[in-house]
Amino acid sequence: MEDILKIMEVLPHRYPFLLVDRILEIDIENMKIKALKNVTINEPFFIGHFPGNPVMPGVLIIEAMAQVGAYLMLKKAGIEDGIVLFASIEEAKFRKPVVPGDQIIFEVEGINIKKSMGKIKAVAKVNDQVVCEAILMAAVKKK
Repeated sequence: MEDILKIMEVLPHRYPFLLVDRILEIDIENMKIKALKNVTINEPFFIGHFPGNPVMPGVLIIEAMAQVGAYLMLKKAGIEDGIVLFASIEEAKFRKPVVPGDQIIFEVEGINIKKSMGKIKAVAKVNDQVVCEAILMAAVKKK
């Protein structure tokens, strides 16, 4: 398990764009990682998305999945001072809304991760129900 301070050592994101709170499990050899995000009403995007009926924007769920994948990709590549940039988003599906009070569990598996590129399959769950899934591809760059 890795806390927010360790995450901030690897990922360059900061508030309000760091969307991962904790790494629960990581298996670099088998290219799997599990992480969580606590969704609170204090998130800045809830001010305008949708007042009186707050729903976490789907693009931010995708971004959070990408950040978890980026963490895995940087660890796998042995680059802890790099950035990971989106190359593609495929087969994205949004199954259920995510609201304040939810805890999202991200399960990410590397499909093909190399030193400079990676493809991952990511699933986001709340209460063991899939809320979002996608296949993401990204480029790994040194800062």
